[in-house]
Amino acid sequence: MADELVYQTARDLAARIRSRDISAREVMAAHLARIDAVNPLVNAIVTQIEPEEALKLADAADAAVARGDELGLLHGLPIAHKDLEDTAGMRTTYGSPVFRNHVPAQDTLMIQRIKAAGALSIGKTNVPEWGAGSHTFNPVFGPSFNAYDRSKTCGGSSGGAGLALACGMIPIADGSDLGGSLRNPGNFNNVVGFRVSEGRVPAWPAAMAWHGMGVKGPMGRTVGDVALLLAAIAGPDPRAPLSISEPAEQFLQPLERDFSGVKVAWSPTLGGLPVDPRVTAVLESQRHVFSDLGCEVVEAEPDFSGADEVFNILRAWSFAAGQAELLRNHRDQIKDTVIWNIEQGLALSGQDVARAHIMRTQIYERVRMFMEEYEYLLCPVNQVPPFDVTINYPTEINGVQMENYIAWMKSASRITVTGHPAISVPCGFTPEGLPVGIQIVGRHRADFAVLQLAHAFEQATQVWRRHPTFQLSDQ
Repeated sequence: MADELVYQTARDLAARIRSRDISAREVMAAHLARIDAVNPLVNAIVTQIEPEEALKLADAADAAVARGDELGLLHGLPIAHKDLEDTAGMRTTYGSPVFRNHVPAQDTLMIQRIKAAGALSIGKTNVPEWGAGSHTFNPVFGPSFNAYDRSKTCGGSSGGAGLALACGMIPIADGSDLGGSLRNPGNFNNVVGFRVSEGRVPAWPAAMAWHGMGVKGPMGRTVGDVALLLAAIAGPDPRAPLSISEPAEQFLQPLERDFSGVKVAWSPTLGGLPVDPRVTAVLESQRHVFSDLGCEVVEAEPDFSGADEVFNILRAWSFAAGQAELLRNHRDQIKDTVIWNIEQGLALSGQDVARAHIMRTQIYERVRMFMEEYEYLLCPVNQVPPFDVTINYPTEINGVQMENYIAWMKSASRITVTGHPAISVPCGFTPEGLPVGIQIVGRHRADFAVLQLAHAFEQATQVWRRHPTFQLSDQ
């Protein structure tokens, strides 16, 4: 029964707890057993409350059901939070030895909303140091290992979150995405990661409330579960000036839709990027699904000229703004790629940053006009499948050298620059058994429409049902 519970959808678990078909204690016990058995093999959850404390939370959730209390959308569901997200009274390290024993005094707004919806916080998921790079390893907790092949990476920076979902340790997960940090671990772990529109999930507290390229968002094993979590964390907040005013309840609507005649753009290389042929083969094998759904699939892509420069400038600028003091005081405790990114930002002029914002505006307008003709853009999430866990990042793809530690992620970061919502959905597996996702990009702020096509694709393919297997005696 425990194995059955840990791979049930979050929607089903929440409904069963609400109807008293199953108790929150049973759900919690099953997930705690799964963590105990599998986490030592993969290192997804790095901080965890005591099991007795977790079971007390579940008992309190069951008592609320028995009393007939008004229940939140996520009532009784266990969750572990990304270790970049401040959690009151629970260690939050950011993957940095500087903050090895840091315990925040308050929750971020996203964590507040997750708890208010009834989810039960049991721990934190692993991240790269300062969330830098889509490969989860740090000096505090070490690397996290891909559930489908423990010699490979689980991606990042929400790597521990995607990995915990894939392994059945938690039914839903939160994360964040600057250059692909929700989409990449969705891709590498055969789960769903949704980079929502900027402002869809308000960020507070935030040192740079008017800088919107990074977003917070949901992860799950299914699109429906992602929509459920999004309904709990979306919606405006006056402390977040870029927050979107539309209510979160829209994400509780049925995801079914008729796609007859919907025009979609198919872009295998997103503007000539090198893409590993194993990734291309998986995507091409599922291209017919969109036609089968009724879509008109056309090979086309917008003009991404300047997108890489814009991303690199604005990313470096944000690193300098957020971590310059850290560099001055703790240089010896920061990894070299983060030092490089901070120093790149410190070397920028005001004119450089202004040029990047002007170019980003031009790119947005080109993509907006392109997507007046095409409702969706379909493309790779990442240009490579999960790579060796012992390397820091891919240095070349198809013989093309990568100029820095984030250059291999351009298929994700180019979409970031456009400001459009994008989701990673399980698409298939390489011959070696490594997960590959497909990236579905929607029109400006058309988050619900993105969920609809992603749901239709997921239902048609059922790739998400292929869970990892473990020889637990390997411990």
